[in-house]
Amino acid sequence: MSVLSALRLSHIPALAFAILGLYWGCFAALVPLLKERVGAGDGLFGLLLLGTACGLATTMWFAPLVDRLLGRWSMGLSAVALSLAFLLPGAVTSPIGFFLAMFACGLASGLTDVIMNARVSDLEARSGRSLMNANHGTFSLAYAVGAFATGLAREAGVSPVALFAVLAVLVLALVHRLRMTPAASEASDAPASLPWGIVLLCGAVVLIAFMSEAAVEAWSALHVERTLGGSAAEGALGPTMLGLTMAVGRYGGQAVSERLSTTRVIIWAAVLAVGGTMLVVVAPVPLVAYLGFGIMGLGISVIGPMGLALVGRLVPPSLRTVAISRTAVLGFLGFFAAPAIMGFVSEGFGLRAAFGAVALLLLLLLPLVFALRKRGA
Repeated sequence: MSVLSALRLSHIPALAFAILGLYWGCFAALVPLLKERVGAGDGLFGLLLLGTACGLATTMWFAPLVDRLLGRWSMGLSAVALSLAFLLPGAVTSPIGFFLAMFACGLASGLTDVIMNARVSDLEARSGRSLMNANHGTFSLAYAVGAFATGLAREAGVSPVALFAVLAVLVLALVHRLRMTPAASEASDAPASLPWGIVLLCGAVVLIAFMSEAAVEAWSALHVERTLGGSAAEGALGPTMLGLTMAVGRYGGQAVSERLSTTRVIIWAAVLAVGGTMLVVVAPVPLVAYLGFGIMGLGISVIGPMGLALVGRLVPPSLRTVAISRTAVLGFLGFFAAPAIMGFVSEGFGLRAAFGAVALLLLLLLPLVFALRKRGA
């Protein structure tokens, strides 16, 4: 009941999380097809995906201003921008066009992400409850649904443009349900400057979590199809498995986070994620890889949301949206820099080595957690 009550309390931003999850799940399952259409190798395609990181880095800095200007309409209008931006990757066929399309997706995705996380943080402060895991679980569940449905659509020959157009119609039909007024803050609450130590530490935690998640999202389908010889539908099961287990982990984490300390949960989650990643590295067949992706998803599922929740709790209300946006800058740059790094490692050493590098990255969470404990997290 903890998850259901949390989603009832935060049903407006939860809808935005679901919309964002559907789009990225659809995109993840389309990666092999989009990569083929632009005629890019692993290294070049990884560089093209950096367009999203550039868009995210740009939008994260002005997202708080947009949020203040648009007020209760900011979340809905950012979702509309998202639906328009994602029409582009399915339509372009050149590398330059794809980079620009991903830049637009990064802009819209980053804006939506900052605003919806800030709304959840507002509700957490108002209710005194932990809500972030439940909302991020909704993203993961929608991501899995989007990836699985897209895999079936690919088998049926449906074009990427048609898929994204259907999602755009869905968003336009739901946009009126995304109206939510930001929490008011008092000027007296604001300190002289943003506590950058907290922001950087929490941002590094989110960065590693989202880099690991992005590695699976962008390259799991290719790993199953190319390294392990799977079909298009079998390839789509890679990101689908990640999304499903991340949803389970985050919904379960909603209950766990109300009983255990955040830092303790992150430590055990990191250990679990490393084990799953190593299983992906040694997998001889798709079935074993699915198991690895699933265990990895369970582990990394709670790390990013808890990093964002931590920064929301450790800064004053007047700085919450700004702090979350700055933390998200770090986190989501990693989220979309990871596919590029994976591409270069894969180009030189193969996808097994690339996923091995992800396991090493996850181990860096341990010293970060100990540093946060010293700050009273």
